[in-house]
Amino acid sequence: MKKKFAPYMSSLFKRRTKWLAITVSVLLLGLFFFLVTIDNIHTETYDIERFDRAKQTIRSPITIQNEQETERKIQETVQAVEDRYTISEEVTEERIQYVEELFDALDKIDEEAAEIKKEKDKDDEREPYDYVLEVKQIVSSEIANAISDQVILSLSQWDEENRHKRMDTFIDAVEMVMEKGVRPENKQSAISVIEESLKYSALDEDEQKLMMELTSFAVVENSFFDPEKTEEARKTSANSVDPVVISAGEIIVRQGQMITNEIYEDLKLVGLLDAERNFFPVIGLAIFILLLCGFIIYEIYWLDKRSQMDHRTILSILFISIIVISLMKIVSLFASQVNQLFFVVPIATGVLLLKQLIHDRLAIVMAIVYALLGAVIFNGEIPGSLNVEAGVYFLLSQMGAIILLSNVKDRLSIVRTGLGMALLNVVIILVFIFLTFEKYALADMLVHAGYGIASALLSAILTLGLLPFFETGLGILSDIRLLTLSNPNQPLLRKLLVETPGTYHHSIMVANLSETACEAIGANGLLARVGAYYHDIGKTVQPHYFIENQLSTTNPHDDLPPRESAEIIINHPYDGADMLKRQRIPKEIIDIAMQHHGTTLLKFFYYKEKELDPDVDENDFRYPGPKPQTKEAGIICICDSVEAAVRSLKEPTEEKIDDIVSSIINDRLMDGQLDECPLTLKELKSIRLAICETLKGIFHSRIQYPTKEEK
Repeated sequence: MKKKFAPYMSSLFKRRTKWLAITVSVLLLGLFFFLVTIDNIHTETYDIERFDRAKQTIRSPITIQNEQETERKIQETVQAVEDRYTISEEVTEERIQYVEELFDALDKIDEEAAEIKKEKDKDDEREPYDYVLEVKQIVSSEIANAISDQVILSLSQWDEENRHKRMDTFIDAVEMVMEKGVRPENKQSAISVIEESLKYSALDEDEQKLMMELTSFAVVENSFFDPEKTEEARKTSANSVDPVVISAGEIIVRQGQMITNEIYEDLKLVGLLDAERNFFPVIGLAIFILLLCGFIIYEIYWLDKRSQMDHRTILSILFISIIVISLMKIVSLFASQVNQLFFVVPIATGVLLLKQLIHDRLAIVMAIVYALLGAVIFNGEIPGSLNVEAGVYFLLSQMGAIILLSNVKDRLSIVRTGLGMALLNVVIILVFIFLTFEKYALADMLVHAGYGIASALLSAILTLGLLPFFETGLGILSDIRLLTLSNPNQPLLRKLLVETPGTYHHSIMVANLSETACEAIGANGLLARVGAYYHDIGKTVQPHYFIENQLSTTNPHDDLPPRESAEIIINHPYDGADMLKRQRIPKEIIDIAMQHHGTTLLKFFYYKEKELDPDVDENDFRYPGPKPQTKEAGIICICDSVEAAVRSLKEPTEEKIDDIVSSIINDRLMDGQLDECPLTLKELKSIRLAICETLKGIFHSRIQYPTKEEK
């Protein structure tokens, strides 16, 4: 039972070990991210006491409201608000009416006296006492009680015309004062104002004294405290107070300046004292980095499901990420809000390398990761803030690079991509400039545009410079490397063409079939094409032992024992692998050369030997393997046999092509040659259809032109 589950347990242990190594590697990358960005969210603190001298100029790392100082300003403003009073117009009108009533009473008594005198036709002077008594009897009790008898007698001595002129002057003065409001504390000053106005009137000194005595009666309190208006005024005043804000970058204390209580409280508020250090930003950054690491691990898992993940992939992600983040950090040391040097960062270098070396999707995910980290790195070391402009610029620039690098034919494709990125970067920068409220001079716009162009060109140059290191140092196969290897002037391909022209033609045909089949199922068609070019390079060791190279010569196998012939044929995949290793051809190509025959049986020589020795061991006439391990190797294994079989047909019709392709695929499947590669039955059906369509296009029927004799 233990032996039965041993392979499964071993595989499970290897997989867990692999993912443990991947997780540790990504967490180490996250630790690098954390160390690079920690100073952007966690500022330096100082050991300072009150009334010390500042040893250096200290600026605020954050923008924060000083609530205590704001509250103090509000209280001062509220206390400075004067009480609000409501002036009673009724009281003013009442006092004016009293004055008018007094003068009207005097007029009435004088009119009655004049009529009586006219009727009796003689002078009948009233006694002063009687006159005053009559006046007090017809006026209001308030007037009678407040006005002295002497004032009434004095007023009675004025003639009616002068009395009314004096009354109008007096009433105007009273109205002027009363309209402004009279309170207990300013009543005397209001009376003084009336007295001053009377001094400059047409009244003589006696008349002025008389009117001044009336003033104390006419002027009373008519302005009363209004609590509602007062409270509303205080609220309005409090709301008008701007909050006291300490801005990020603002100087709190200069070098050599004394640390007053106020300065000390400001330092404490912004968290620059050792005792006030806040560790929440560190926790937030750690969580943020862990989220980014989670995204990266998920993408690696996605690559693993597509059989595109190995230790070289992990190392590439680590090294490229370290390079990109380091470049951003170095530039950030010289950047400020004025120069905006983040525009010059060659941010697209990472995604260009990732797209070439690994996969487009991983490049897109890492572009987002780099943009988010860039927003933190270029935040001006202000905790709690992100440079959104830098983050958007980095993201759009990288996405543009991924899209522009779509049709890779050679290394010049990267240069052309760099020129396209330069134009894109300039457009993005101009958008930022046009969206801002600040006015930029033409020179500033040209400088920022130059930053964008420099970023694009540097990205292209760094990609071209770093790509060979990843290709050779880590053995990663990029599309550009594959295109270079597909050049017919490559020494091994030249050797194949010159020494084995039949094998060369066979390899070209297999390459066409393999690329078409790979593209039908989403495999790497370019890798399959180049692998097919080199899969039979081992035949150049002894070219005349292979039938496609035997031009008008006898077959040397006719004079050799079947075992010896089989040994020569079986050796060619491994001879080719040795040649490829010596030329430092990528491992993927070498694997295809070794695996394209798997452990298939050399049936011709096996049955020939069986005629001589019925007890022959079949394994002696099988290739040692290994069997195809990848989709591309499995497809080449099929196409290699299909091309040879179809070429041997005298009249390749569509029906014959369908039959022979189906039989070869079924034979490889039943023989177990495809057991170790990740091809599915559905994919094998797509492969069969793609191969048949290609072969039918190659071996289509042609017009038979007549000869001269037939004409």
